[in-house]
Amino acid sequence: MTSDQRFIVGVAAGVAAAFVGARLMRERRAIDFGGRVVVITGGSRGLGLVMARQLAATGARLVLLARDDRELDRARRLLEAEHGGDVIAIRCDVRRKADVGAAVAQILEQCGAVDVLINNAGVIQVGPLEHMHHEDFENAMATHFWGPLHLMLELIPAMRRRGFGRIVNIGSIGGRVALPHLAPYTASKFALTGLSDAVRAELAPAGIAVTTVSPGLMRTGSPVNAYVKGQHEAEYAWFAIADALPGFSIAAERAASQILSACAHGDPELTITLPARGAIMLSDLAPDLMARLMMMVSRLLPGSGGPAGDQSKRGRESESKWAPSWVTTLSDRAAVLNNET
Repeated sequence: MTSDQRFIVGVAAGVAAAFVGARLMRERRAIDFGGRVVVITGGSRGLGLVMARQLAATGARLVLLARDDRELDRARRLLEAEHGGDVIAIRCDVRRKADVGAAVAQILEQCGAVDVLINNAGVIQVGPLEHMHHEDFENAMATHFWGPLHLMLELIPAMRRRGFGRIVNIGSIGGRVALPHLAPYTASKFALTGLSDAVRAELAPAGIAVTTVSPGLMRTGSPVNAYVKGQHEAEYAWFAIADALPGFSIAAERAASQILSACAHGDPELTITLPARGAIMLSDLAPDLMARLMMMVSRLLPGSGGPAGDQSKRGRESESKWAPSWVTTLSDRAAVLNNET
C-alpha cells in the first residue's frame, strides 16, 4: 500500500470513527417521554395536535396551551378517547406575558415540573407587502418570538434547578430563507430561529437541550386558518396547493415523528423535507442566486388586490374552484383530522 493509499484509508477510518462516536453520543442523550410532563403551545390543532397524539401514545403527561376554549376541549376529549389518561388543557394566549405567567403557575402547581416545552403556536399571513400593516407584523412577532420567549423565561429557572430540560422551537424554512408574500411570517420566524440558536449554548451546561426545527411545508390542514390579504382567492389558491403537493410537502405525522425524535435525542437542529434542505443550502452557498430566484417567484405571485386587499380573510373565506379541489385533497383531509375545521 502506497503512502497516498494509507493516507486515504486513515482519513476514511477517522471519518467513520467520528460518525459512529457521534451516533453513540446521540443515543446516550436519548430520553423516554413516558411519564414526562410535556407542554405544547398551539396544541389544540394542526401540528401541535399531531405531536400530542404521538406523545400520548408514549404515556407522556400532556399540557396543551391554546387560545380557543372550544378547540382545546375538542382536542382534550379526542386525546383522552384515543389514548386514555388525563390531558391538561389551559387557555393561554402566548402573546400575553400575564397569560403565560398564570398558565405556568397552574402547570407547576398541578404537575410539579415541566420536562419538555414545545413552542409550536403559530400564525401565518399570506399576501403582498403593500397590504400588510404594522398590526400584521406585531401579531406575527408576538406569536412566534415573544410567545416562545415568555415561556422559556418562565420555565428555564425551574429547569436549571433540576438540571434537566428539553426545549423545542418550531421555526420554519421561512425562518432560514426569506419568502415573498409571507413577510410578517418569515421575519418573525427568523427572529425565533436566532433566539433559539442563541440560547442553546448557554443552556447546555445546565442540562437543557434546545432544538431548533426548520420545517418545509407540512400537510397539517392549517391553510384554512391562514390570514389572507390581496387577491384573496388567488393568494389562498397558491398557498393551499403548495401546502398539499406530495414531494413538495410532508405528511404531518412524519414531520411530528422527526421532531419528537430530535427532541428525545437533544439534537441542536432539524430541517424537515428535502426541498427545505436544498433551499437552505442554496441560500447559504449562493445567496445572490437565491435572491434572484425569489424575485422571479414574486413576479409569478398575485399582484395588488386594490383597496379590498387590505381586508384580512381566513383561508376558509377565500376559497375558489382551485382550493379546495382535488389538488388540495391531502391537506383538506388533514384539516378535518387535525381539528383545523
